[in-house]
Amino acid sequence: MSDAESTSAAALSAALEAALLRELRARYDWDNRTRFGGRLVAPVLVLSDATGHLGRWHSATRTLELSRALVLHRPWLEVASVLEHEMAHQFVDEVLRVRGETAHGETFRRVCAERGIDHRAAGAPTAASAAEGADTDRVLDRIRKLLALAGSPNQHEAEIAMRKAHELMLRHNIEVANTRQAEHSYEVRHLGDPGRRGTRVESEIAALLSELFFVKVIRVPVYVPRTGKSGLVYEIAGTRANVEMASHVWAFLLATAERLWVENRHDTRVRSGRDRLIYQSGVIGGFREKLLAERTGLKQTGLVWLGDRDLDRFYRARHPHMVTRRHHVRINGAHAAGREAGRTVVLHKPVERGGSASSGPRLLRG
Repeated sequence: MSDAESTSAAALSAALEAALLRELRARYDWDNRTRFGGRLVAPVLVLSDATGHLGRWHSATRTLELSRALVLHRPWLEVASVLEHEMAHQFVDEVLRVRGETAHGETFRRVCAERGIDHRAAGAPTAASAAEGADTDRVLDRIRKLLALAGSPNQHEAEIAMRKAHELMLRHNIEVANTRQAEHSYEVRHLGDPGRRGTRVESEIAALLSELFFVKVIRVPVYVPRTGKSGLVYEIAGTRANVEMASHVWAFLLATAERLWVENRHDTRVRSGRDRLIYQSGVIGGFREKLLAERTGLKQTGLVWLGDRDLDRFYRARHPHMVTRRHHVRINGAHAAGREAGRTVVLHKPVERGGSASSGPRLLRG
């Protein structure tokens, strides 16, 4: 590389870092208004090459430090999580002026809980315990066997598989909610590519996850430091098992909608390639109809889901100022063809379930 090229590369790097710091300042200001009522006084934001920590609040110098490796190599969700964590330290220090507790003591944890902030800040926001993780992994292993991409050649077997899959999902969520301890365990994850524009198909899958897969979903802006550009992704929040499940279903439905389009694009109701998204939207709609029918059938087994109020509170704390927008989907022959195909999608490969069903309805009051 020539000297001129080296100088140009260094200048680009400096420009990207300056843009990154401006974005971090903008994110700090937004979090300050949204989560802390504007009560924080902006500190000096610095990027550090230190490897022993992801972030640090320095009270004496009023400096909020973030690891350069974190902001350059990890998803923006993790960067924002660490930033919020250090802002919580600043809040406890400068606003509440608490001095007699450990850094991650009772007051700090309360401040984080009230604002939907990860008190650990080890990267992606989560608070799952080791015990919960072991139990969750066993459930996920069983659910993954049910969420296969291929349909069963035997329709009767496919229907049984669908019903058992939903029963397992419902049963797990009811049991977790009934045994959850005082410190609730929720995880946050981003779905989608911030580098490209989202589609109506992704929007409808996100709505499906929120309605039927025990997670909260919202579209949020993210920043990509290495390109200096912003984009939008879907943020899902829920227990670790449900976030894993929803992530799997997201990928499953995107792949299935594309596969069915390729297999059926010569349907006479499809007029041209421009109907691709309309057809795939119909696939998601048809899949949703089948899931709703199965959910209705499962009510007869005594499993009734009434929601999770603690997740609702966690979600509202993370996003206190939400805006809801409606969108309209054009319905035509391609959409109807996709809906028919979507109703054939199944959750495959049933597994044995131990224990017997309860004799009466099991109501979960979240």
